[in-house]
Amino acid sequence: MSSRQDGAALSGMRILDMTQYEAGTSCTQALAWLGADVVKVERPNGGDPGRGPNGSAEYFVVWNSNKRSVAIDLARPEGRQVLLDMLPRYDVFVENYGPGVMEKLQLDYALMRAVKPDIIYARIKGFGTSGPWADYKCYDMVAQSAAGAFSITGEPDGPPLRPGPTTGDAGTGIQMALAIVAAYVQKLNTGKGQQIELSMQEAMTYYLRTATSGGNYGERAARRSGNGVTPNMTLYQCKGDGANDYVYVMAVTPRMWEALCKAIDRNDLSTDPRYASPRMRYQHRDELRREVEAWTLQHDKYEAMRVLAEGGVPASAVLDTSDLYNNPHLLERSFVHELEHAAVGTIKLLGWPPRMSESAVQLEAAPLLGEHTLEVVAADLGPTADVGRLVETGVIG
Repeated sequence: MSSRQDGAALSGMRILDMTQYEAGTSCTQALAWLGADVVKVERPNGGDPGRGPNGSAEYFVVWNSNKRSVAIDLARPEGRQVLLDMLPRYDVFVENYGPGVMEKLQLDYALMRAVKPDIIYARIKGFGTSGPWADYKCYDMVAQSAAGAFSITGEPDGPPLRPGPTTGDAGTGIQMALAIVAAYVQKLNTGKGQQIELSMQEAMTYYLRTATSGGNYGERAARRSGNGVTPNMTLYQCKGDGANDYVYVMAVTPRMWEALCKAIDRNDLSTDPRYASPRMRYQHRDELRREVEAWTLQHDKYEAMRVLAEGGVPASAVLDTSDLYNNPHLLERSFVHELEHAAVGTIKLLGWPPRMSESAVQLEAAPLLGEHTLEVVAADLGPTADVGRLVETGVIG
């Protein structure tokens, strides 16, 4: 695996990645996919907990492609010194450990800035580094609960529900990636590094701005709406008995409502006075829903989607996570990649969504634990370093 992607947007940027699980790893993976050289620092025994017991769990593999792995025992003073000796060769340091861990390791911003004055020191914490909740531990769904995502998920008359996507982690990671790129541009202009702190709770609120926008600036709480309560914006069952044989319709405008009626060959619905306005359609939602679903039940979800979409109606079949790897649209766009992983064998990975005309990075499989230790440490510390002794004493692995 190369240490850089020549011609890519972030070619030349080097990142020391001391992250684990997902919030931090999603950030550094995004930067690697933009061309940065990301060196993941892991403990010799076990590495990132996301690796699982076999060292290459699928969870780890999908979040750590295009990185290099070095194993350093930071619990030992000599291991910590190796990291500090490597630091001057890097532009960015990223960590998302629990509260107080970096301070305990004596690897905080003040110390790292003393070693590398222009370092960009990025840290992701559940609730930030200040405030009464700063010392609380946090994972994705804890952040989502604290940001309001649970409160708007579920049926109107039911309890809050756990959301499906892991935006508390990955959504935070992408925001941090953006902040790092901004800090890097600023550094190119001013020569100065900086510390970036990102709270997962605060990051998650960004994805709830639409939900909060109907509450008169915080005076009212947004309500749960399930799959949608208006017949022109909701989920409809389709032909088949699968758990995901549904199509979602989102006919937002009056013209789209008319297009929906035309697509299902029910122009009479668009002229029926009972359904003449959004308010009327809501009042008669149960009967109108039955009329529309009588049509969707005659078609499988893909056919229903095709007819509706070609008729000008925003709609999608409910794809499950397995469907994504075999979806003709994503396959034609080369979004699904097949690669070889040293431990797992042939795997499929979903790609990086942004498509840049002047920047391209080939997808590479996630590294084995410590796969690049000798290569990276020897290059970073230089010819005078006794790398062999570091290996023999277990400082690096």
